[in-house]
Amino acid sequence: MAVDYAVIVVYLAGMLAMGWWGMRRAKSKSEFLVAGRRLGPAMYSGTMAAIVLGGASTIGGVGLGYQYGLSGAWMVFTIGLGLLALSVFFSARIARLKVYTVSEMLDLRYGGRAGIISGVVMWAYTLMLAVTSTIAYATIFDVLFDVNRTVAIVLGGTIVVAYSTLGGMWSITLTDMVQFVVKTIGLLLLLLPIAVIKAGGFSEMKAQLPTEYFDPLGIGGETIFTYVLIYTFGMLIGQDIWQRVFTARSDTTARWGGTVAGTYCLVYAIAGAVIGTAAKVMYPNLASADSAFATIVKDELPVGVRGLVLAAALAAVMSTSSGALIACATVANNDIWSRLRGVVGRGGGGAGDEAHDEVKGNRAFILIMGIAVIFIAIALNDVVEALTVAYNLLVGGLLVPIIGGLLWRRGTAAGALSAVCVGGVAVVGLMWHYGILANQPIYYGLLASLAVYVVVSLATPPTDAAVLAAWRERLAGRPDGPAPEDEALAPGHPSRSAV
Repeated sequence: MAVDYAVIVVYLAGMLAMGWWGMRRAKSKSEFLVAGRRLGPAMYSGTMAAIVLGGASTIGGVGLGYQYGLSGAWMVFTIGLGLLALSVFFSARIARLKVYTVSEMLDLRYGGRAGIISGVVMWAYTLMLAVTSTIAYATIFDVLFDVNRTVAIVLGGTIVVAYSTLGGMWSITLTDMVQFVVKTIGLLLLLLPIAVIKAGGFSEMKAQLPTEYFDPLGIGGETIFTYVLIYTFGMLIGQDIWQRVFTARSDTTARWGGTVAGTYCLVYAIAGAVIGTAAKVMYPNLASADSAFATIVKDELPVGVRGLVLAAALAAVMSTSSGALIACATVANNDIWSRLRGVVGRGGGGAGDEAHDEVKGNRAFILIMGIAVIFIAIALNDVVEALTVAYNLLVGGLLVPIIGGLLWRRGTAAGALSAVCVGGVAVVGLMWHYGILANQPIYYGLLASLAVYVVVSLATPPTDAAVLAAWRERLAGRPDGPAPEDEALAPGHPSRSAV
């Protein structure tokens, strides 16, 4: 395993080095939180694909393929569909808003009264997403170094927290591009063909497995529908995803770059399911479907290649973990903490001092949230339940007011707040009644949120015309004043127009 260890160590050292390099670029709030809104199509596509394809999509996707065959691709496939829908229908408008968080978008649309409650819901979602990604380190490091669960979580989590804290979104963008390349080589170009060959080819796989393993709908229509509700719609409104949209240098980049990333996700989904199906042929009696990925990598791949594929799995986990972490910290600082303390002016410093203070504050929140994520990950055991709670809260509480705000002029602040509260409470109550993994909570919670949003919006006065006019100006890319990120650029820092 010495060669495999060397590959992993070089990879991890590279992640930390990029964090240090990113720190030198992150001189303003915009640079630190959204990479200066300057990413071109290639880098935007790679980083967007990296963040949505995490440990659940890689290790979990192979596990679903092991359990259900080709129809196990549906979970990751619906993630890709959500990213395509976001990119084609909404990303251009989102990018033109020039905000930092989803809650800021709600404030702009509804007149400044929807932010803090939605911020709490979004913070809970991003926190649990970061936790579940961090837990996945245990599986990978156990295969690599045979260390116990706690040490694995601390090791992986510390590296992600370190490079995220140092350089913010610039560090995460740079590391995500490397992770995207490593995932593409490790999973699609190496593990996929090797797994199929080791299983005897597709003809042997069909001969060895039941026919339902090759039924595209074998996982069940209700399960597919639930995946669409949770993951496809979740892609439309998650802070971790929107924060990547904010990094695009133009609405065209956001639209077409995201479309490329979404298409890549569809390919990745099918690849994971095929790898899992091949693992079922080779190891028909594994105790856990989620161990299929680690087993096939450990037993079937040659030295060196094994290290690269494990690095690919590590890359998948790290990209989602770091993206969720910076999203969690951004919401905690900008939507919750700054509002609670009254957002008072600092005074006494120039633009450079203000930019430095904002970067310093956001950096501190990433460190605090990162430490909290590591401790929660150590204490928590069930990844699936934690992820289900996170997505149910997100979709049940925020989908209707966000999409309603983008599509329905008559939606009001009272309707949005009511939808967030009723949808969130309904989802939590129904999960307590039916069970966390039941489908009913998201079905009924979403319907309750929609009904309340429509009824309350129609029963309350329309949103102020001036608020709607300002909203339309921002959607059209014509803000009334300077964009938030341009207000505090460090001395000597190039403007976006100069790049």
